[in-house]
Amino acid sequence: MTRPRTVATARRNTELGLALMAAIVTGAAYTLAALGKNAVLPPRLVAFLIAIVGILVLTHVANRFLARGADGTLLPLAALLNGIGYVMIARLNDRLAALQTTWTFIAVAAYVLTLLVVQRASDLARYKWTFLLIGIALLLMPLVPGVGALNNGARIGVYVGGVNFQPGEFAKIALALFFAGYLAERRELISASTWKVGPLRLPEPRYLLPILAAWAFAVVVMVAEKDLGSSLLFFTLFVVVVWVATERASYLVIGVLSFAAAAYVAWRLFSHVQLRVALWLDPWSRYGPETGGRGFQPVQAIFAMADGGVGGRGLGLGTPNKIPEAKNDFIFAAIGEELGLLGATALLIAFLLMIGAGLRIATRAERPFEKLLATGLTTIIGIQAFIIIGGVTRVVPLTGVALPFVGYGGSSLLGNYVLLALLVRISDSTARRLGETPDTLTVGERFTAWRKRNDQTWAGRQ
Repeated sequence: MTRPRTVATARRNTELGLALMAAIVTGAAYTLAALGKNAVLPPRLVAFLIAIVGILVLTHVANRFLARGADGTLLPLAALLNGIGYVMIARLNDRLAALQTTWTFIAVAAYVLTLLVVQRASDLARYKWTFLLIGIALLLMPLVPGVGALNNGARIGVYVGGVNFQPGEFAKIALALFFAGYLAERRELISASTWKVGPLRLPEPRYLLPILAAWAFAVVVMVAEKDLGSSLLFFTLFVVVVWVATERASYLVIGVLSFAAAAYVAWRLFSHVQLRVALWLDPWSRYGPETGGRGFQPVQAIFAMADGGVGGRGLGLGTPNKIPEAKNDFIFAAIGEELGLLGATALLIAFLLMIGAGLRIATRAERPFEKLLATGLTTIIGIQAFIIIGGVTRVVPLTGVALPFVGYGGSSLLGNYVLLALLVRISDSTARRLGETPDTLTVGERFTAWRKRNDQTWAGRQ
């Protein structure tokens, strides 16, 4: 009994220490940004520090009571990324910073609520078809007349009751849950490949067709909405989860070849894809207003990162406002200008550590559903970061996805904190099964047991 308590306590103590370090870094960055911009200390510095520490303590306490054996690095890394992103947003626009603060509180509340509701990660597998229907409904919402709205040429937003949100941020989690649940149940039948087509041996169509249909539907809808980033995200999520489920590299090769073919067809058929590729290859020829200025933002981002050099111009000393969408799509360029190569590299390392923690959770998980779900959720974070950072640095064509925890956007922040809570729950479930923390009854199970005892007591009195 001593060892489990020691392991769980050590992880929570490590988490608390790292979270406080993230708060210190965020507070210092906020102060430096204000000094660099206005040469005076920010008037709300004390309130800001109290809010940061309060949020982190709240989430840490939630982990300590609801997920004692969970990984101790996920929350501090998310807090660091969230904090750096907030500082840059506050540096750019005070009104947007206030909105981001509100969404941060809502996202943290959703994180705690997810831990309360999802007490056993494996229970989610029973609702895989429900998650599929939810994912489909969320994907179709932007196409509904009078509800969907255009955002930079892509139909990804929804206005409901005066609130604007992007349902795709939640659809990706729902579809990850469906993919994990379905493949965990049918992985052996799919990997058996008993259907022979010429020289090829493929899975029986009735086993592979449902998941192929769900994936194809998601990709087609995203293409119709001109949301290329989400299309790539769903494609990669599907290929990676199938590869891990079947443990056959042939699926990975087929997925890569299929993506290459689909990308070529999309480039030939869709003008907006051709424009994205043209801007990727040569944004300078479209920099000026005489050419429509479509290459203005990518070139300004390049100038900003070049101006930052190795050490950066310093927080509050750069000119990130010259990049029109510096608050979301190009926030990495703004960070590169003011924090330089060292700061941008530190941000990349934080993402790599988060991805490594997610894959470690997937590796340690013993149940197929939890293993596949952790892999899928980690893939979502990693691919999103790669797509947007690669687009800003011109490694790949730029597509509109949010940089997880960093870029401005309430939907993205809320969805990513729910995703984080699911990873934490999977990690805690694994720790319980491995004996690293006592496998006591969850809050929900205690309530159910108490209700049964209470019902029996009343029945006995009658």
